[in-house]
Amino acid sequence: MGVYANTVSITQFAVTGEMPKNDQFQWFSKKLAERGFESIENSTEESAEGWTLVDKPDDSSFDVPSDFWRDNFVVFSLRRDQRKIPAAVLKSHTGREEGAFLAQNPNLRRTPKHKREEIKEQVQLRLLTRCLPVPSIVDIVWDQKTGVLTLYSLGTKVIERFEDIFRKTFEGFSPVIIHPFARAQKLLEGQMRDALEAANQAGSDAVVALIRDNQWLGWEFMLWLLQRGVNGEGEFSVCCPGHIANGEKFSAWIDDRIQFQGGGEEGGIQKVTVSGSQDSYLEAISALKGGKRITSATICMEKDENPWKLTLKGDTFGFASFKCPQVRVEKDSTVDQMSEREAVFYERMFLMDQGVQLFDSLYTAFLNERLTDAWNERLRAIQSWLNGE
Repeated sequence: MGVYANTVSITQFAVTGEMPKNDQFQWFSKKLAERGFESIENSTEESAEGWTLVDKPDDSSFDVPSDFWRDNFVVFSLRRDQRKIPAAVLKSHTGREEGAFLAQNPNLRRTPKHKREEIKEQVQLRLLTRCLPVPSIVDIVWDQKTGVLTLYSLGTKVIERFEDIFRKTFEGFSPVIIHPFARAQKLLEGQMRDALEAANQAGSDAVVALIRDNQWLGWEFMLWLLQRGVNGEGEFSVCCPGHIANGEKFSAWIDDRIQFQGGGEEGGIQKVTVSGSQDSYLEAISALKGGKRITSATICMEKDENPWKLTLKGDTFGFASFKCPQVRVEKDSTVDQMSEREAVFYERMFLMDQGVQLFDSLYTAFLNERLTDAWNERLRAIQSWLNGE
């Protein structure tokens, strides 16, 4: 799933560092090309990783602005090719070679250790030359206007590899994941920002600590949204800057899939998933009354009959299966393929930005309750709902 897909999984980062004031195209072109992807198809290397063009995954030249620079967006991909010999195949071929060696050396009952290692290395090298590398490509969009970088993946290993190669490529720059506390910091100002800092449960400013110790933000946000939906309070107002005007109304609710986690009777971690369209939410109520917390949920948002849907990861605020309204681009025989792909790209960015704007407005509404005295009233309403009152 990449930038052109209607359903994607994304992780967003704030990028720290100071951009050059002049010749930014040359700067980006040079940086990306220096760590551009190099094919290992005609070699025996096991893996290779580097940047490529989104529309031309075999091209890492970055010398034409329109190939990777669109308006305020820098668009590129991280490609990783890897050869992998199945363990059973390696074992079979190694066994054959060891058998041939013993046949040539009848005085030996078994192959010496150093010889086994040598045979295995030779077999592996020979098999690698016959094994085509398998490509894996992840798209990246870096918005120069907002400073937000979107990685089209939620995979932990992918994120780690991306962060590592990004820092090596852009020295002095660092991608910092926009986790629940960081997103709240970005959205709040003045006294509300002070209230957030006072509620911070992390003992340090390390990202790991801010995520681990402030998981309550994700837990309580999803509980708040679930109870509001059940109580008929599913209408909200846009309050964050973006394509949609402030004050515009939209609807939001949790449905379809909710994951809970908490301690089991024997002290272990227990996970419970409630799937399918919910009516009375009896399973969800049972899990919540049993002390479990919502760790992931499908959130639906709707504005002017346009739907957005995502599965929110409560600890990191990664968006899984983020589905936007369908992109419809009229195909015209007079328009070339690249122009059509650009049109799709801009419409995708527009719709994704709208979806994130709605989500941020939703999260801000929660924070404005959670960090004020209004939260006491909300807790009473939540308790009444759980008690069936």
